[in-house]
Amino acid sequence: MISSQNSPPAKIPAHEIVYRRIRDKILYGDLAPGQAVTIQGLVEEFNVSMTPIREAIRRLTAEGALEFLGNRRVTVPVITETRFAEIAFARLQIEPKLVEMAAKCISADQIDRLRRIDDDINTAIQTGDVKSYMFENHRFHFELYSHAGSGILMPICEGLWLRYGPLYRIISGKYGTSNLDDQHDEAINALRQGDAKAAAEAIRRDIEQGFGIVRQNFDWRDI
Repeated sequence: MISSQNSPPAKIPAHEIVYRRIRDKILYGDLAPGQAVTIQGLVEEFNVSMTPIREAIRRLTAEGALEFLGNRRVTVPVITETRFAEIAFARLQIEPKLVEMAAKCISADQIDRLRRIDDDINTAIQTGDVKSYMFENHRFHFELYSHAGSGILMPICEGLWLRYGPLYRIISGKYGTSNLDDQHDEAINALRQGDAKAAAEAIRRDIEQGFGIVRQNFDWRDI
């Protein structure tokens, strides 16, 4: 029997690659709420056939990250004030719980990795690099949550971030990174001390702080 360690890595299907690329465009705000794109336009952008584009769109539509407009067009859903309130409620319930779960088994090396990611976040904030901030902030949270080992809460959390990302990019892009302080240091220190509740509370404050920026700066009458 050939050891799996010696087997070549499995090739990622084209539809999965396309799915991830479109998902990232939504997640990091490259596609704005209400912005329509055509299936043909995505085919040309990614230089692939129609089939993987359709499969990726099907998945993203099922996840609520895209909506069909008809005539082979899709759009990033507009987040209303009501939808925003629901996303805020759900994230504030789910993400602190994931931190509590992760804190029980995260290792010192894994905490060090979080520290390095947060250093990259701080660099993005200092240089005003909104896109890098969005990417590294997402990486920090999901690196932490991955240690919870949750097959139920994690997919829900991923879907909530997909819905929220485009709106947060608008706010961050409009007002820059100077007001994007976070509670990551507090969370990391609590994790080092093995204090799961304090780590969860730090992340809860971190999330609420981001929502506060949206509430203070976004005029829902503009949508």
